[in-house]
Amino acid sequence: MKYKVRFLFYLLGVAVLCLKVCAVFAKAPDTPKIVFSGNRELLENRDIYLMDTDGQGVVNLTNHPADDVQPVFSPTGEQILFCSDRDRSPFSFDLYLMNADGSDVRRVFPKSQERFTPTWSPDGKQIAYVRSKLGVPSLYIAPVDGKREDRVIIGITPVWSPDGKEIAFINRRLKHPRYITILNVRTSRAKFFFPPDAPAWLRHPAWSPDGDKIAFTWMRVEPKLENVNKEALYIINRDGTGLHQRIDEAGPPVNRPVWSPAGDELVYQRPDKDFKHVHIFKMSVVGGLPTQLTDMTVWNSLGDWFDPAYALPVSPQPQLLTTIWAKMKKE
Repeated sequence: MKYKVRFLFYLLGVAVLCLKVCAVFAKAPDTPKIVFSGNRELLENRDIYLMDTDGQGVVNLTNHPADDVQPVFSPTGEQILFCSDRDRSPFSFDLYLMNADGSDVRRVFPKSQERFTPTWSPDGKQIAYVRSKLGVPSLYIAPVDGKREDRVIIGITPVWSPDGKEIAFINRRLKHPRYITILNVRTSRAKFFFPPDAPAWLRHPAWSPDGDKIAFTWMRVEPKLENVNKEALYIINRDGTGLHQRIDEAGPPVNRPVWSPAGDELVYQRPDKDFKHVHIFKMSVVGGLPTQLTDMTVWNSLGDWFDPAYALPVSPQPQLLTTIWAKMKKE
C-alpha cells in the first residue's frame, strides 16, 4: 500500500514539475504575428488563430468547442490572454491565459465572473479588463496571477498606454453619447479626452506604440439602424490636436483598430457589403490602399500584433513599471 501512495505522490510531483517547466519554457513567436479569433462557418464557435502579418501561415491555437475571443499578447509575447465561455458558467465569458503556441491553457481567476476586453500593463505584471455586474460594465485592474481584483470606474474597452501611466477607455455613464476617457492609473482620476462636447458614438481606442497618438472608430451621427454603415477610422494626437480621418464613412463600418509595433501600420476588421463575412485588413498609417489578410474564416475579429523586434525584455524596464493598484488604494 505504501508503495502505491509513494507512486501517486511521484506522479503528482512530476505533473507539478511539468507545469512549472512548461511555464518557464513558454516561448514568444520568432517572427511578427497577428493573433485573432474567427470561425470557419457562420454558426460555429470561434477559435483563436495566429497568422503572419501578410495573412499567410494561419495556425489554429485553441481548437476548442467553446467560443474563444479577444486575444492579446503579453508584452514579452510568451503568453496570450483571451476570453472564453469554456467553463459554461452562468456568467458566460471569463479570462484565460495560454502560451503563445496554444499550450497550457488556464483560468486567470479562481472564481468565475463575466470578464472581457482585457489589456496588459506594459511591464506584464497587471491586466485591466471589464467586469459586468447587474448589467453595469466597470473597469478592473488585477495582477496577472488573479489573486486580487480592484474595481476602478464605469467604462468599457480599456487599453493601457505604452508608458503604463494611463488607460484609455470608452465612458458608458450615459446611454448616449460615448466619449474617449483617460484614466490616470496613479491617481485614479479620469477625464474626457475626445470629443469634449459633441454628440458622438466612439469605440475601440488604441494607443500608438510611442503613446503620441490614439486610433479609434467614430460614428459621428446618431447610432440608429440607418446609420450603421457610417463608422469610420480616425487618428488623433495625445494632446487632442491633429484629428485625421483615415477611413471615411463610405462602405461597411470599420472596427477594432490595432497598431503595428513599429507604429507605421494599422490592422482593423470590416464586414463585406452584405454583412455575411468580416475580414481583417492592413493599411499604412500615412496612406495607400488596404490589404485584406483573412479569407479562411468567415467571421474574424482582432486581436493583437506582436513583433519580437519590439518586445519587452524578460527583465522589465524600470521606466515602464506601473503602480500596483492595491498599494495606491491603501495610501
